[in-house]
Amino acid sequence: MRIELTSVFVDDQRAALRFYTEVLGFEKRQDVPIGTDAWLTVASPERPDGPELLLEPAGHPAVKPYRDALKADGIPLLQLAVDDLDAEHARLTALGVEFPTPPMDAGPVRIAVLDDGCGNLIQLVQAVGGAL
Repeated sequence: MRIELTSVFVDDQRAALRFYTEVLGFEKRQDVPIGTDAWLTVASPERPDGPELLLEPAGHPAVKPYRDALKADGIPLLQLAVDDLDAEHARLTALGVEFPTPPMDAGPVRIAVLDDGCGNLIQLVQAVGGAL
């Protein structure tokens, strides 16, 4: 058993695609029209055969209260691993990405939380001493 796909709800699929590809550096994998939306996935160029992230439309009525509650409590919807948290923070900050939680030590990892501008908080995590 393995993880092939997971999803993140986004307010605007095209804006999310730009953020996740042009800012975070993922590659578009699938873009299949489905009515006014699309089956739209991205994946890490570092893992060509790795799992895909579905940029899923946030239109279902349950999504808004769920994401609002997570954001109000500062809970990230997604976690992404990075090799150098400080370098990623500097790179993304220079691109205008907002970090409600700047890099900090959290036991065996370093973390930071960014706002993807699509309705979600995303946690970046760097292993310290092989923790992940």
